[in-house]
Amino acid sequence: MQWLLTFLRFGIVGTTGMCIDFGITWLCREKLQFNKYIANTLGFSFAVVNNFFWNRVWTFESKSRQWQPQFYKFLLIAVIGLLLNNLLLYFFTEKKTIPFYWAKALAIICVFVWNFTANFLFTFQ
Repeated sequence: MQWLLTFLRFGIVGTTGMCIDFGITWLCREKLQFNKYIANTLGFSFAVVNNFFWNRVWTFESKSRQWQPQFYKFLLIAVIGLLLNNLLLYFFTEKKTIPFYWAKALAIICVFVWNFTANFLFTFQ
């Protein structure tokens, strides 16, 4: 049952990250007129830093003093997640013609499953 609490915490942290991701993406795309993929990458990147901190401290309650190896693992998983996110975003918007922000939400849900599983088994085991 501990994994369920961990999963719920990961979801809460992910929700705050999603708000950061959407906020930065919207700002960069709508106000600063960045390319949608660059805006998406920036939003995702800001969310990664937030999520690493809160997942390390609260979700997985890491006691390791060596945060750098965990960060690099978390970052690797996040970069793979970003690639998946952008591929899904492309597929949903270009092939399925789903509106951008709906497609982004679907991509986030899909990548959430990858991120939780990989971080649970690899980063904070």
